[in-house]
Amino acid sequence: MGMLVNGKWLTDAAFPANESGQFVRRETTFRNWVTRDGSPGPSGKGGFRAESGRYHLYVSLACPWAHRTLIFRALKQLENAISVSIVDPFMGDNGWAFAASDGSLTAGSTPDHLFGTRYLSEIYLKADPDFTGRVTVPILWDKQTGTIVNNESSEIIRMLNSAFDQCRADATLDFYPLALRAAIDEFNQVVYNNINNGVYRCGFARSQSAYEEAFDQLFGTLDDLEARLSRNRYLIGDGITEADWRLFPTLVRFDSVYYSHFKCNQRRIIDYPNLWGYTRELYQWPGIAKTVSIPQIKRHYYASHASINPTRIVPKGPFLDFAAAHDRDRI
Repeated sequence: MGMLVNGKWLTDAAFPANESGQFVRRETTFRNWVTRDGSPGPSGKGGFRAESGRYHLYVSLACPWAHRTLIFRALKQLENAISVSIVDPFMGDNGWAFAASDGSLTAGSTPDHLFGTRYLSEIYLKADPDFTGRVTVPILWDKQTGTIVNNESSEIIRMLNSAFDQCRADATLDFYPLALRAAIDEFNQVVYNNINNGVYRCGFARSQSAYEEAFDQLFGTLDDLEARLSRNRYLIGDGITEADWRLFPTLVRFDSVYYSHFKCNQRRIIDYPNLWGYTRELYQWPGIAKTVSIPQIKRHYYASHASINPTRIVPKGPFLDFAAAHDRDRI
């Protein structure tokens, strides 16, 4: 672990926590928006016009937050409009890097296609030489102005969902329809607090009480979703929405990583018939399977978190068949 302080890299081993030992995720910093015409976005910030070839994504295949952006890039068929660089899954003392410590590339990772930098922190310093904060993925970079537009995944996927529809994106797909936005926002908040971030609140807890509180909220919400998905094919409405795609990256990582590494071990996703079928259906959507790399996911969590897994041994299992037939069309 580490962070930039006034443009200088400092290494630390602690995950941020409050006095009760609860993991506290820091707010992201760059919050500008890309819009169709460069007008202000929902936050009132804008000035970045959607153009094919102008923007670049920095991601990790291991990170669930970055995974969201790769999913929307694939769903909206924006691979030719928005280029991408993929960091190595191992996060060492210098943070995210574009190659392993010996200079080799892990399968699925890439060099920094724009600048050839060694560490992701260098991209933050190009945007702000005096930056203070965590160096996280995803990053949406503007090649034209040479800066970071946004590093908040929930906002980047909203941009990809609609801003680039005139740039040969699939304009027939809208995962945040106007009529369902209030319901999606409400659902997202519960899923984020209790599941997406809930697994981290379990894994990075610094006290027994903090861990147990997060654990109970996590499995209480998973139980609720299992019941919901017994009646509904998707989370909200009659079709798949942003809410489904925000849940999926956590579900697809759960049994391989969160169940054991983060001590989320009351049940596995494969123990929930509806959640497991639902996870397989989403995995099998066109373009999604190629965004999932279980080897990179396992390598990142088990090898990077020495305070949780001091041996850094990466387990061989479990062996999950996400391509197996699902029965979700019965609903």
